[in-house]
Amino acid sequence: MVLHSKIIGEGRPFVILHGFLGMGDNWKSLAKKFSEFDYQVHLLDQRNHGRSFHHDEFNYSLMVEDLKKYCEMYHLENMVLLGHSMGGKTAMYFATEYPEMITNLIVADIAPKAYQQPHQDILKALNLLNFSNSPVNGSRITSREQADEVLSAYVKDMGTRLFLLKNLYWQEKGQLGLRINLPVLTRKIDEIGKALPQGATYHGNTLFVRAGTSRYIDEIDEISIANHFPNVKISTIENAGHWLHADSPAKFLEIVLHFLQMR
Repeated sequence: MVLHSKIIGEGRPFVILHGFLGMGDNWKSLAKKFSEFDYQVHLLDQRNHGRSFHHDEFNYSLMVEDLKKYCEMYHLENMVLLGHSMGGKTAMYFATEYPEMITNLIVADIAPKAYQQPHQDILKALNLLNFSNSPVNGSRITSREQADEVLSAYVKDMGTRLFLLKNLYWQEKGQLGLRINLPVLTRKIDEIGKALPQGATYHGNTLFVRAGTSRYIDEIDEISIANHFPNVKISTIENAGHWLHADSPAKFLEIVLHFLQMR
């Protein structure tokens, strides 16, 4: 099974990996901008996300092999690899295991460290969405507005809810569903927070982009980042939250292009 993707533009390969509960389409606007600089941008859906395959197993080692299989199928080499949040962890793992396949690593708002129980409230809210006719699970969801109302009890931020609601789709007429494999992602949530293995290193050109108003990368994390990625530059977008590419797309584009053109 090969990951689903959307490919934009022509030129040097540029692979983008979305975050937890996201999909490649979240990056479509920026991908079009990157493609204007002679990049062929590959927007991947990672396993159990978007339009990619669902599978009972879910961890970073498997996601690295999924990416390697995709790159081999499309004959991608000397590529730029960008990952956000969970996708950033996948990108880190991939770079340390297959450094010869990439020339530039870009990690958006995630550190190599372990994170404790991420996204519990979000998963709880998503699991309350009832798309069946069973009264046991609460009222049946038949519209995006109803789904938003259920989510709002646990997810107060409207931007986060809009991000989550992008996973809604019509399975058939009158039947909504989620593109994510929610049961597996809920069961395997501890895999998302795992740290990069001690001693794993990538010596190639690396950029970490930190969101100024999130707490995913603290100042002390710069030490471990430099230990794993000795040739690293760390930039901060001061007024952006965790979804920094959506909060400040122009600044994010500027920072990434400056890094790539410097190299």
